[in-house]
Amino acid sequence: MEENRNALPENAQRELAPGEEYQPLLSPERQWSEVTPYSVAVGLLMVVIFSAAAAYLGLRVGQVFEAAIPIAIIAVGLTSALGKKEGLGQNVIIQSIGGCSGAVVAGAIFTLPAIYILGVEVNFAQMFLSSMLGGVLGILFLIPFRKYFVKEMHGKYPFPEATATTQILVSGEGGKGAGTLLASGLIGGLYDFLVSTFGTWSDTISTTVLGVGRTIADKAKVLLKINTSAAVLGLGYIIGLKYAFVICCGSLLVWLVIIPLMNILWGGQVIDLMNTGVTLTIGEMSPDQIFKDYARHIGIGGIATAGIIGIIKSFGVIKSAVGLAVREFKGSPAKSGGNPSNPVTLSEAKDLRTQEDIPMKTIVFGIVITLLAIFAFFAFGGVVSNIWQALVGLLIVGVISFLFTTVAANAIAIVGTNPVSGMTLMTLIIASLILVAVGLKGNAGMAAALIIGGVVCTALSVAGSFITDLKIGYWIGSTPKKQEGWKFVGVAVAAATVCGVMLVLNKTYGFVGDQALVAPQANAMAAVIQPMMNGGGAPWLLYGIGAVIAIMLTVFKVPALAFALGMFIPIDLNLPLLVGGAISWYVSTRTKDKKTNDERLNKGTLIASGFIAGGALMGVVSALLKFFNVNWFLDGWYSSYGEAIAIIPFIAIIAYMVVSSMRTKDSSLRSE
Repeated sequence: MEENRNALPENAQRELAPGEEYQPLLSPERQWSEVTPYSVAVGLLMVVIFSAAAAYLGLRVGQVFEAAIPIAIIAVGLTSALGKKEGLGQNVIIQSIGGCSGAVVAGAIFTLPAIYILGVEVNFAQMFLSSMLGGVLGILFLIPFRKYFVKEMHGKYPFPEATATTQILVSGEGGKGAGTLLASGLIGGLYDFLVSTFGTWSDTISTTVLGVGRTIADKAKVLLKINTSAAVLGLGYIIGLKYAFVICCGSLLVWLVIIPLMNILWGGQVIDLMNTGVTLTIGEMSPDQIFKDYARHIGIGGIATAGIIGIIKSFGVIKSAVGLAVREFKGSPAKSGGNPSNPVTLSEAKDLRTQEDIPMKTIVFGIVITLLAIFAFFAFGGVVSNIWQALVGLLIVGVISFLFTTVAANAIAIVGTNPVSGMTLMTLIIASLILVAVGLKGNAGMAAALIIGGVVCTALSVAGSFITDLKIGYWIGSTPKKQEGWKFVGVAVAAATVCGVMLVLNKTYGFVGDQALVAPQANAMAAVIQPMMNGGGAPWLLYGIGAVIAIMLTVFKVPALAFALGMFIPIDLNLPLLVGGAISWYVSTRTKDKKTNDERLNKGTLIASGFIAGGALMGVVSALLKFFNVNWFLDGWYSSYGEAIAIIPFIAIIAYMVVSSMRTKDSSLRSE
């Protein structure tokens, strides 16, 4: 009988009842077309195109877009136009391979351009090996945790980006939600395009829209802002009210308590915690400046501590993965069941296609070989001065990448955003301290720390991105082993493309000077690492405050990572998550009929996915227009009325989401 591939099962996004099993769209009992010459060729083409575009735009105009959703849309369109049979499984592979682009780009452009900014020479081979080896390590470290995140934690994490991408892939099969997804995609895309390209209204509404708000922001440093993007609103809907509320609590603590308190306590002082040349007093800074230079570091400390706590809590998962590897080496059969107190079993009694990973023995050998390659790269690739320093660099990479892989995956599963920049910043600080202690300072030390940071950054970025691909595959019914194997190829192609583009851009524009590339993340990394390699320090007090907050939250059983993400991510991107989460709660609780509530919630998920997809595509178009100096921006209108006018369309798009989601009658009334 033909499989129903027109919609996800109703239990796809909720926790399963005891004994209940999730059945994916593609039956595990049969083989489907997945890895074909077509899917591999298109996937690799997407890697090249989107890696080049993302690196080009990210460095040239400071905008890094997520490639997964546009690639999924292109895959669906191509497969339909060419009339490919069993296109769903092939589209998953296209999206999975193509998705390497955004992850590797983020890992590379966050760190490697800082080497040029600091005036240190680097060659193509060093950049390529840093990105490729980091990406390979991220994949290898994540695979043992696949079953935990995508299967054992089924329904407990919202996976917002995976949800949106899956809805696109499924609707491409002619699902009943295709019309809803298309309509909301057009509305959300047009809405965001009008904002980003024409400035028809402001992309942010703040309390400074009123005169009294400007006075409070200037004197008391109290400021609230909300992003009006349809894509961010849709993201909040999928995240849900629980996590959105916790995230916003973290933001509100920083913006309503910590920043004003810093102004009261140290308003008249110049505090340069990292010797970066700050000359303004805190009282002279805007709330945004205080957040960027000081308060955000509290979030970094919270993320790092919450990650460590999560690692401790996940000890059973790590132990299970290591135990499985040991059993495979001994040739013992994998055990099913496991410790009843352990929430995850990383081995399966059934030998189903949808549970086939690359063998653990292969993973272990791969990790060992990759670590040896990283050691050789550090020792003989001009990264460090001697074998001892290469060993130290290897330990930094291995330990931090392994431990924070689960943190990156957790963050993606909760909010769809990987705090890789914060974790990389922490890595650079740790690496700098250790390298200085072993005698590596100055330009050589900065280059070494940044290349080491680049390996870690790419590993964490790829690991976070890959958990999204694996969740998509789990929902649809792909073969994990095939996704995992071809991910390595995608990473290698992405690394070569990104580093080639970076080399060309450096020769064409450069990273310093009046016409230099923006590269905001790399500039931030350079600003942190330069003083540390020349005798400066790190904002340990702020990191410590974040750590204490994370520990207290854990004691009171509040999700510390979600709260810390709220402290780290700007408030204007967090408040719309709360609005979207509130909408999802509202539309799914208006009746006493569970079936009706579920139907409304699912329709809202389609609308939210459309908003995200439309916003992502139009973001790429707007960035391209900006790059080619096409300026359609209505500057006069924007500066005079944009922020006040933005309230009206924002309320309108909220109303559209609510009304459209609830356009389903109570099933108890329909049955009468």
